[in-house]
Amino acid sequence: MQANWLEAIAADYQWKLSAITLMAIFAVNFVLAKMVLLVPAFREEDARNRKAYAAKMEKPNYAANQKWNRKWGGFFVAVIFALIMPFCVTLEAQPWWKFLVDVFVILMVYDFVYYLTHRFAFHDANGRQGPLTWMHAVHHRQHNPCRGDSSYIHPLEVAIGLGLYVGTIFVLSRFMGDFHVVTVVMTWLVFSQVNLHNHDLWKSDRFPFRYLNYSAEMHHNHHAKFTGGNFATITLLYDWMFGTLDHGDEHRARIKAKAARAEAKAQQQALEEQAPA
Repeated sequence: MQANWLEAIAADYQWKLSAITLMAIFAVNFVLAKMVLLVPAFREEDARNRKAYAAKMEKPNYAANQKWNRKWGGFFVAVIFALIMPFCVTLEAQPWWKFLVDVFVILMVYDFVYYLTHRFAFHDANGRQGPLTWMHAVHHRQHNPCRGDSSYIHPLEVAIGLGLYVGTIFVLSRFMGDFHVVTVVMTWLVFSQVNLHNHDLWKSDRFPFRYLNYSAEMHHNHHAKFTGGNFATITLLYDWMFGTLDHGDEHRARIKAKAARAEAKAQQQALEEQAPA
């Protein structure tokens, strides 16, 4: 009985396909990174974020966190592609539309699970402190993040973020069947690149970059106020559905009020200096 169980696991363990998936992710990510920099707007935004990241890396604590998370991130990726992904992937031929459906389903289910986790576990939602607020607070030390701040997090959050993504793929594969290697590569790239972009210091607000500006701005609104909204990561659909969109009005009003107080104080000091002794 036990031998049959082990044989069934071994037969479903596609380690070669998992390795191919991982290599394809690295290769496609490398090529796309080079290609987007051919666009002047992307080069400008990349330079802005690299400059901000370099300045932050001069701080020992910040650099130590990034180094620590690169180490743990690599470990968690190795675990994922050695122990979980081999049971989820296939190279069987399928119609083109199934790629699109599978990618859509994976990303939307993942984003819903992440929305709930982010809102109720990581944040102070509905007046109650989430059980992992202390952990997520590390990430929110960056009130005006740059692209590199996507990985300025507690190591436990690295495991949770990757775990939610690969857990979504594993659970869905039990119901929908194994996912094609191309599907997993596509979802991984969207999952990782959207998360990176959300933290971008993005300024280009002209067509066709307006949505990129909007999505980055909305996530910066999230960082500006720890108890704010915008909890989803792939799309703001769930924030819209559940009334947690935060357009930053309160944050901007707070900045404007602070500037007004500073200006009033400066004017008062000027009047006092001009007054006769």
